[in-house]
Amino acid sequence: MAKFLAELLGCTLPEKGASPMFECRSQPHIGLRHVTKQRPTIFGTLIEKPLGDHNADKMPQTPPFPVMYGSNGYNKNLYKAKEEDYEGLYYHENNLVSGSLEALIEHLVPTVAYFPDRTYIFTFLLSSRLFIHPYELMSKVCHLCVDQQRLADPQADKARVRKIAPKILQLLTEWTETFPYDFRDERMMKSLKELTHRLSTGDELYRKAVQQMTQTLIRKLTTLSQYEEALAKINSSVTDRLTVLKTKPQAIQRDILTICSDPFTLAQQLTHIELERLSYIGPEEFIQALVQKDPLDNDKRCFSDHKKASNLEAYVEWFNRLSYLVATEICMPVKKKHRARVIEFFIDVARECFNIGNFNSLMAIITGMNMSPVSRLKKTWGKVKTAKFDILEHQMDPSSNFYNYRTALRGATQRSITAHSSREKIVIPFFSLLIKDIYFLNEGCANRLPNGHVNFEKFWELAKQVMEFMTWKKVECPFDRDRKILQYLLTAPVFSEDALYLASYESEGPENNMEKDRWKSLRSSLLSRT
Repeated sequence: MAKFLAELLGCTLPEKGASPMFECRSQPHIGLRHVTKQRPTIFGTLIEKPLGDHNADKMPQTPPFPVMYGSNGYNKNLYKAKEEDYEGLYYHENNLVSGSLEALIEHLVPTVAYFPDRTYIFTFLLSSRLFIHPYELMSKVCHLCVDQQRLADPQADKARVRKIAPKILQLLTEWTETFPYDFRDERMMKSLKELTHRLSTGDELYRKAVQQMTQTLIRKLTTLSQYEEALAKINSSVTDRLTVLKTKPQAIQRDILTICSDPFTLAQQLTHIELERLSYIGPEEFIQALVQKDPLDNDKRCFSDHKKASNLEAYVEWFNRLSYLVATEICMPVKKKHRARVIEFFIDVARECFNIGNFNSLMAIITGMNMSPVSRLKKTWGKVKTAKFDILEHQMDPSSNFYNYRTALRGATQRSITAHSSREKIVIPFFSLLIKDIYFLNEGCANRLPNGHVNFEKFWELAKQVMEFMTWKKVECPFDRDRKILQYLLTAPVFSEDALYLASYESEGPENNMEKDRWKSLRSSLLSRT
């Protein structure tokens, strides 16, 4: 993961002649406001919109069990009844800004008189993994639930259990719905089973609710496993086909134009791939990719025992694959006229991606066309009408921290909010930049304050960024699938960087001594392998 982040953060947006991957030119920074310890003016007040500009009703949420909560009782029951229960939490203007880890965990656990704000649930479950492994957090939550509500007592007040059970089940449902990948850990499942067993014993209503929650979780985890198996098969197929390219770089018979000659159709199929891969990225992967050693936790690393962000990595790898596929398709044809036609085709595809709101495929295509083996084909580019390409490059210009792109993204986001059709809801961000924004947001402010408390104000901001992604990834692709095109995009072999240069030199000969030397070296290397 460290290598992955280093590669992601250490590269620049390609001018003509560069390889994929990008750099955010300026770093967002969070300035922590002056914080004073305050008691809420109303007992336990935690406002629904922390930090003022957070829209709580847009945070990822699951609906309460309708049979368990009245329409007027759920959201009003947000606050603890005793002021002293807030010991260890710090507020600024009634906004929770910091607290000890133990106090924040206690704030997560419902009681008969209290249910945590759902924005808080999402923010804490997302950010807590920087300090504590989810299975350890689940263990603490279970202990607090059992201990505080005396669930282990055979003589426990049944009426009290009936009051607290739906709230605990709602918290667990929020967790399993929004962060299902946490439950791939057997320790998580064991704690979940033990706690839900205590809640559902002797009550058919709660038993059915537990069963429904568990079945939904298992379906999600099964679907994830199937997706990962499919990815492995695709990667294996691509690896097998690459053998041909290592020995015969011009040996591909088919090209993209024989598979799909309509730019709009190709842009739609690219959007299918983007939305499917986005949908499997768990919100926690953004945070787990950033996990560092915490000096206050004895240099212990969370998540050192399993893959932390495999779906996130796979999505970034898809971006690179698409960039190399574009470069391969352009460098592959022998005839200059054909190469120019392929370039113009991809320019049209990129424009359609922009119109759809698929900024990730758009940037991947621009990246592929700006790679050095493509950009050096001056005679080919001389036959291309580049006005449309210049407009697209302007939209994705990295200057002023990608100001033009961010403006377009805001426009697409607003269109999505007011959309009347599923097509208008599509927002697929330039993903590498999204990751970097989150990375620099994380780096710009400490996780803990000097007194050792968790800097929760920072995590409200992180949750806001990830929440927006959660909205985007839930959009269903409205376009018809074309299996033939999808298969080609996912499995067609692509040239390595050396093969791209060799194909480029074969198409338009070397222009200087440096290129001549590289061409001779590549040809010699190729002959030695055949």
